[in-house]
Amino acid sequence: MAGAGGGTGTDFDPLAFHERAVRTPSHGDVTAMRDLLRGTLADHGLEPRVDDAGNVLATRDGGETGPHLVLNTHIDTVPPHVPFERDGEVVRGRGSCDAKGSLAALLDTFLAVDPAAGRVTLAVTPDEETDSTGAAALEIDADGYVVGEPTGLDVCNAAKGRFQGTVTIRGVAAHAAEPASGANAIRAAAPVLQAMESYDETVGPPEHDSLGRPTLTPTTIAGGEATNQVPAECTITVDRRSVPPETSAGFREQLLAHLEPWVPDPLSLSFAFADRETPFLEAFATDPDEPLVRTLRDASGGEVRPFAAATEASYFAADAPVVVFGPGVLADDEGAVAHSDREYVRRPEIEAAAAALRETLRAFVG
Repeated sequence: MAGAGGGTGTDFDPLAFHERAVRTPSHGDVTAMRDLLRGTLADHGLEPRVDDAGNVLATRDGGETGPHLVLNTHIDTVPPHVPFERDGEVVRGRGSCDAKGSLAALLDTFLAVDPAAGRVTLAVTPDEETDSTGAAALEIDADGYVVGEPTGLDVCNAAKGRFQGTVTIRGVAAHAAEPASGANAIRAAAPVLQAMESYDETVGPPEHDSLGRPTLTPTTIAGGEATNQVPAECTITVDRRSVPPETSAGFREQLLAHLEPWVPDPLSLSFAFADRETPFLEAFATDPDEPLVRTLRDASGGEVRPFAAATEASYFAADAPVVVFGPGVLADDEGAVAHSDREYVRRPEIEAAAAALRETLRAFVG
């Protein structure tokens, strides 16, 4: 499924590559960043390919029976572009930690590890920050995945899922001077919001050992068309952060059953997920005793913990054990880092991530 393997040199400099990557905008069009990645792989004797979904793929094959490990991250970033800056050992700029620091470490590992048995595939996706069409299109049969994201060198073995949808309450329009002749959809929003507060206490999944409680958060509300009219419709957008074993289909069914009794006749209620080309990112949890988790933990010295954000690792978890790992952090004591104007990563963390990944892969593929 990927480009042919081949010999590589040992002259790859992950810090120099990282600097070039952060200087290359990829918040709208990833073409330049994809070309940089493909060119780097070609310069080291590999033949990467780009599939129909825009994923960059390359494989190093040991030619003997053994495990197949996948190194995955993404090349897109959120807007706006933040220019590259370097202050000693700190690199600032858009994508410096999310996720071009991880990309540099994964690429260093991919080029350095020469499998004696088994295979290593590099699979880099183009649109993780939006619809994840690249990750959704990947068809890889693997024995383990390392997904590069800023974890502060901790080994993240679980993450909540994220679903988004809209609750629609429908009533009957009428003149505001005669409110009893209609059915006010906005007025019914109050008991529906109250019902959301009790959802996880009654029908939601139990608290997860590492991910904790799921959350159901109303984020926007809209209703009414005229100031002198009883509104016939009110919509409430909700954000769901799920934990195993909840699925998107199960959440929809249970939420409707929980909310409907709170809406009086003649009003009605419905729920629809947001339009999305790809499946929602479901919650996942890899057993902390899995060899991939333990080996990377020992190599990195990091903690085993959940990842704070939804991630494309969700798409791979049904196939094989998955860990999320990389340099940089989503937030620090001062506030947001990833996706913020102050995004940064420390260069020694990139080198430490690469060293831990190399040690881990050598333990599996020789």
